[in-house]
Amino acid sequence: NQYFTETMGDDIWVKRASWKGPAPDAHGDGYGPLPDKPRPMDRSSNGTANGKVRDDGSEDSVNLKKKITLINGICLIVGNIIGSGIFVSPKGVLVEVGSVGLSLVIWAACGAFSVVGALCYAELGTSIPKSGASYAYILEAFGPLLAFLRLWVSVLIIEPTSQAVIALTFAQYLIQPFFPTCVAPNAAVRLLATACVAIITFVNCAYVRWGTRVQDLFTAAKLVALVVIIITGLVHMGYGEVAPFQNSFEGSTANVGGIALALYSGLFAYAGWDTLNYATEELRDPYRNLPRAIWISLPIVTIIYILTNISYYTILSTTEVLNSDAVAVTFANRSLGVMAWCIPIAVAMSTFGGLNASIFAAARYENS
Repeated sequence: NQYFTETMGDDIWVKRASWKGPAPDAHGDGYGPLPDKPRPMDRSSNGTANGKVRDDGSEDSVNLKKKITLINGICLIVGNIIGSGIFVSPKGVLVEVGSVGLSLVIWAACGAFSVVGALCYAELGTSIPKSGASYAYILEAFGPLLAFLRLWVSVLIIEPTSQAVIALTFAQYLIQPFFPTCVAPNAAVRLLATACVAIITFVNCAYVRWGTRVQDLFTAAKLVALVVIIITGLVHMGYGEVAPFQNSFEGSTANVGGIALALYSGLFAYAGWDTLNYATEELRDPYRNLPRAIWISLPIVTIIYILTNISYYTILSTTEVLNSDAVAVTFANRSLGVMAWCIPIAVAMSTFGGLNASIFAAARYENS
């Protein structure tokens, strides 16, 4: 077969394969008749719905271009993992384990578990280089029925509900500084969340490059916010505020159920390490860049999470952490003074980036 490419738009390329000729026929002269007109190409032949047989006998398959670089992949994984979890989950971990030291161990263990899961997905992604992540892998291993059920649950239940929660969290944090003495109107929060989902959907429908650039920008913004929190905590530690880390395991629970719930809270903050597997076919050199992106992004997130928690416990007492609904906001009010308003905005930007990564990944179900 002879292959070449044609450009169609910005994000789609067409691969044409020359037709080998009519199919053999069991009766007659050994060949069946030529088709009278172009017929739709069998979807199972190349996995695309838009393929056609042209008048000259060539076949077209429509696919997304490979536009995702290694840096884009790292930003997608980091951006989807770091959402609102690190800003609120420390309370959920601490309340179950009862001590600062054990809570830091839980955060490290959750990072290790996430690395193992991500490496398993890296192996699957390089063995089955198709977009769609779990849907593609279930389809390959167990057939279309189970794959359809997985797709149905994700598209109709899991993805819409999780994205709605992220969008509402974004709207709540973004609008709250405008209502410092009262609760923001519920209608305004919902309207802003709806606008957020609509804007991100348009960006990702327009061009892949727009979606990755938005992701790069907001990933950088949330990392800057976490670095500010980390530096603030380290500065206070430099001034000798290390009392929370003396006898840090005092009061630790031995309840297996409590430790399991703490792990669940921590793993919630690490969710999203499979994001890049949803767009494997769009990743440049996936056999090298998929494992690289995972190896780079997961340790970065784990280190940032541990250092962020150390900063929280340096500034705040365990009682303050347990009584706070948004630990990062309480941290900012205690340590950043007049610049405390920056943290709610940073949380909003973090959730916006997480929502962009979620929509970017969920859209690849259809392409797979």
